[in-house]
Amino acid sequence: MSSLAAARADNFYYPPEWDPSQGSLNKFHGQHALRERARKLDQGILIIRFEMPFNIWCGGCNSMIGKGVRFNAEKKQVGNYYSTKIWSFTMKSACCKHEIVIHTDPKNCEYVIISGAQRKTEDYDVEDAETFELPADEERGKLADPFYRLEHQEEDLQKKKEAEPVLVRLQRVSDSRHSDDYSLNKALRARLRDQKKRVAEEEVASTKIGLGIRLLPRSEEDISVAKCVKFSSKFEKNKRDKRALIKAASIFPDSSGSSSVPVKRRLELESKRRRIKALTASNLLSGGIKPSSWSQCSFTSGNKGTITVAARKR
Repeated sequence: MSSLAAARADNFYYPPEWDPSQGSLNKFHGQHALRERARKLDQGILIIRFEMPFNIWCGGCNSMIGKGVRFNAEKKQVGNYYSTKIWSFTMKSACCKHEIVIHTDPKNCEYVIISGAQRKTEDYDVEDAETFELPADEERGKLADPFYRLEHQEEDLQKKKEAEPVLVRLQRVSDSRHSDDYSLNKALRARLRDQKKRVAEEEVASTKIGLGIRLLPRSEEDISVAKCVKFSSKFEKNKRDKRALIKAASIFPDSSGSSSVPVKRRLELESKRRRIKALTASNLLSGGIKPSSWSQCSFTSGNKGTITVAARKR
């Protein structure tokens, strides 16, 4: 074995203190070969995995337990049918821990619910399913009688005539659908290509408007619902007031339009303008800026007055 753990898992590991006179490894360790599954073996009970043979209704909470659901069930013998044993399976439902008991029925080759649940009855209409109802076991045994077969021959022929149009129609539909495999495959691939193209266009459109999800195509119902949406009157009033204020305000930062601007905001703008002009004048006097030969610069420095500088190109 590749490792000690694998050897122990496969029951191939023999400890040093073991010798053949002590029997098997299970006897040496004092445990059963089935381990936890055989903890109630002295009572005639074996723990197995039981699979539900049909759909049932739980007797505790009335929930449906589907066919094929598996349980840890206690298996024990409760009787005999001639030489065949009758087994009992006791389990607890996962929904409400309600105890369910199911027995085998060797006579009918079936399972029987004893307690804790109720079998779900599933019937279907033969005409809706467009199928034929098979004869019962009793009627099937009578068909071996020639006189019984002769009596029901006319009835069988009448049923055949009634079912023949349905069979012919189903055969024609099947032939029309599967007569040309190439055309069917071509139509299917074309439809899939159109669908992929539409999905790609919708994803591009959603990305353009900043959405991370793909929007469904527009419909007439969506358009009509969007037209019926009405915003509140307060929203419309605020929108009109803001637009009127914007239209009334001046776009020039001079004194003529300063009446519509708040006083605090106007003072901040004037202070900023003075700082910019003072910085420009200081740069010009220190030689940081070389004006052109015929340019004339005028600036205001605080409240000290206006200084005019004329410079000729050197």
